[in-house]
Amino acid sequence: MGGMNPKIRTLPALILFSAAACAFFATACRPAEKPAPPADEAVYRLKPGAPGETAFSMDFSRLSKPTGIEEFKPLYHTPSVEQGNTSTCWSFATTSLFETEIKRLYGLEVKLSEMHTAYWEFVEKARRFIREKGNSDLREGSEPNAVILRMKQYGAVRESDYNGLVGGATAYDHEKLHGELWACLQGFKARNEWDEVKALAAVRAILDKHMGPPPETIEVEGRRLTPKEYLDQILKLPLDDYVAFISFKYLPFHTKGEYRVPDNWWHSQDYNNLPLDEFYGALTGALAKGFTVALAGDISEVGNYGPEDIAVIPSFDIPPDFINQDAREFRFANRTSTDDHVLHLIGTAERPDGRWFLLKDSWRTAWQGRFKGYFFYREDYVKLKMLTFLVHKDAVSDLMAKF
Repeated sequence: MGGMNPKIRTLPALILFSAAACAFFATACRPAEKPAPPADEAVYRLKPGAPGETAFSMDFSRLSKPTGIEEFKPLYHTPSVEQGNTSTCWSFATTSLFETEIKRLYGLEVKLSEMHTAYWEFVEKARRFIREKGNSDLREGSEPNAVILRMKQYGAVRESDYNGLVGGATAYDHEKLHGELWACLQGFKARNEWDEVKALAAVRAILDKHMGPPPETIEVEGRRLTPKEYLDQILKLPLDDYVAFISFKYLPFHTKGEYRVPDNWWHSQDYNNLPLDEFYGALTGALAKGFTVALAGDISEVGNYGPEDIAVIPSFDIPPDFINQDAREFRFANRTSTDDHVLHLIGTAERPDGRWFLLKDSWRTAWQGRFKGYFFYREDYVKLKMLTFLVHKDAVSDLMAKF
């Protein structure tokens, strides 16, 4: 009788055993994969401060988040202050940055006036409107580098010298002020009347009515100083040492150009453009070196929620691994990422679910949660939704060498 060779007959079994063994050892020796976080769930919830109204949101109950401010080991900063019903976040956040910088540079602790800068920003915005014969933006808001420009022109004063409140008011409200300014300047436009002296006198009368006139001199250590002298002789802020950054494809990277948003109403070209990885790395690097940052971007998102003190990107919007330059660019181009708000970045913390950031915040939503005047931003929110920042050049000297 004929039959198969025993060695040949056992070969398939040996092959199967070897394959199974390789698969076992490959799996056993591979590092354990990090379990995927549970998918975020969309919900509708009652709007804070709006009884009976609901808003699209997310379920925050399963979210791991920092337990408190101390977890971030925050850098020095002055206490949070509410901006009230105004669009002056740019002044509040950047003034806070400069207060921290004065402490870092000279050890001097001081509370500066945000409204002194805001007053003169209104004046300069009106001046450009008249000079451009109405072809200049009059909407509320501005950018961090506007504080540099106004301080160079008009100096600075302490909050105790000028707080911009009149008639016994204890909170800021610029609704009537803006309405009167708009009507005044639109009147000049309608009459084709471009007399700058006359227009600015009318504008300043409105500002003085709602904010009070800023002081011409202040007393400092027994001396009378102008606001400009106070800035130059006492504060000694090196205003030319602060640099602004953006991250957009409409400009070549590592070049300067315009930040194309309405609040850049004077069309500043002084923005340094970085790819996203360098933009984000500059923020973490600055904090690691002991520098704080004025950070601006979009806060009108379902994952940005005051009662929880946090800002995150829900996975039903975009999974974190898909956040990149193009995802960020897409949202800026279709205007779902807009230049809403400026905050003061003062700390960071590494957690199992990634890096979080501590923001000092002047907007009303920062007073809805446990940590009044603060917000916790997760790294996905910063990468996708924060659009520009201002920082001392020494914090980013390696990047500045590329420009």
